[in-house]
Amino acid sequence: MQVGSKNKLKRFKENESFENVIQPQRGEIKSGFSLKDNWQSHFGNENPIVLELGCGKGEYTVGLAKQNPQKNYIGIDIKGARLWRGAKKALEENLKNVAFLRTQIELVDELFGENEVSEIWITFPDPQIKYKRTKHRMTNKEFLEKYKRILKPTGLVNLKTDSEFMHGYTLGLLHGLDLEINYANHDVYKNEGSPKEVLEIQTFYENQYLQKGKPITYIQFRVH
Repeated sequence: MQVGSKNKLKRFKENESFENVIQPQRGEIKSGFSLKDNWQSHFGNENPIVLELGCGKGEYTVGLAKQNPQKNYIGIDIKGARLWRGAKKALEENLKNVAFLRTQIELVDELFGENEVSEIWITFPDPQIKYKRTKHRMTNKEFLEKYKRILKPTGLVNLKTDSEFMHGYTLGLLHGLDLEINYANHDVYKNEGSPKEVLEIQTFYENQYLQKGKPITYIQFRVH
């Protein structure tokens, strides 16, 4: 669903007033982001930090936060008009363990310190199928290195996608790098044993894919 230009401007304005939305400038990040290594001060506790990269409307960020109040969740996306929806819902439901960060995902290792993050979710990313777009693929080797820098040694990465290409590409890369794969499934809704958070939380686009009969794949792995 496309958001009209007037609605976008309204949402951008509201984002500025939302206490759970952080919108740092690129220069601010490059010169030393104030919350890096200090995210616990934002939440006011020392609970584990979980990221959703490319969070879109924030369905997973909000859904996971409701399931796990003992963890802090941060949704990251550059599209402010999209994450507005998740931020607004989190405020309406008084979820204190939710924040949204409007920025480029490739800056993630400049936004979080070493071992500061416990878990990462990547939900329905653009598979960037063309070879020349490989550098933008969110499970390429360069991104995995960024995740390794910010994740705790026991940290997990979760990839949920409708793209068999993305699923296969990621599995092949993980095997090639000899990284630990905890779980891999080509169709989570037709196989028993899928984690509940994979089945119980669905994004807007996931619902559309399911209506078309597309299988949803899932991988959980470690980068250390």
